[in-house]
Amino acid sequence: MTQIPRAGVIGNPISHSLSPKLHSYWLERYGLQGSYTALKVTEDELETTLRSLPDQGFIGANVTIPHKVSVMQFADQITDRATLIGAANTLIFKQDGRIFADNTDGYGFMANLRQGAPDWDPKAGPAAIFGAGGAARAIIVALADAGVPEIVISNRTRAKAEALRADFGARISVIDWVQADKMLVDANTVINTTSLGMVGGQDFKVPLDKLPSTAVVTDIVYNPLKTPFLEAAEQRGCTVVDGLGMLLHQGVPGFERWFGQRPEVDEATRRAVLA
Repeated sequence: MTQIPRAGVIGNPISHSLSPKLHSYWLERYGLQGSYTALKVTEDELETTLRSLPDQGFIGANVTIPHKVSVMQFADQITDRATLIGAANTLIFKQDGRIFADNTDGYGFMANLRQGAPDWDPKAGPAAIFGAGGAARAIIVALADAGVPEIVISNRTRAKAEALRADFGARISVIDWVQADKMLVDANTVINTTSLGMVGGQDFKVPLDKLPSTAVVTDIVYNPLKTPFLEAAEQRGCTVVDGLGMLLHQGVPGFERWFGQRPEVDEATRRAVLA
């Protein structure tokens, strides 16, 4: 009897994840055999869980907070992209038990931006990034690949932003959080990669009065779908792109590798995930 392929998402906490809804919708939409579940895994359980999943019929997994960095040490093969970013969010379990690790966050970010703002020109000016965590790293790599000429970062802890400059070089500059609004003056692309503005979290308080109306503005927070940050940018006449699409698009490469079908991210997908 052929075993039904299984995949899932590993994190802690995990109950908030929309990935099970997304992948289950795609499995049903394309009439594929398979399942996708959320797996709450603590740091202590991470290695044991990863080693045991293939025996349970798992062919792959997504990885979310807080395991994207630590999961790298258990991978047997890591893509150049994941190595450069320093984190992995997509795992493929080979039949011989080896673990292959990739990072599709940058791909998801870029696909979402191009879908939501089709006229966006990455080369037209600097990008301003709020935050310096794992998502920021993936986004920096994607922006640099797309030809963004300069990337300015501001983070509440300046040392984390400085670490990104050390890793990614001359294209990066850093501004103190108390002066973060200054990086908006000439910005062509503005990205919030922090959790500020998320439901139940702290507010995003950096003033946007220096933000040009020509900028494309996006937030990786998708709960609420239109964050106060995006609302303020929209009021200034900017093109805004919500964060849900990044989650949807980053799931595409993994789903294709696991289940053999490249899924489409369209309005029906968004509706199914938000339902």
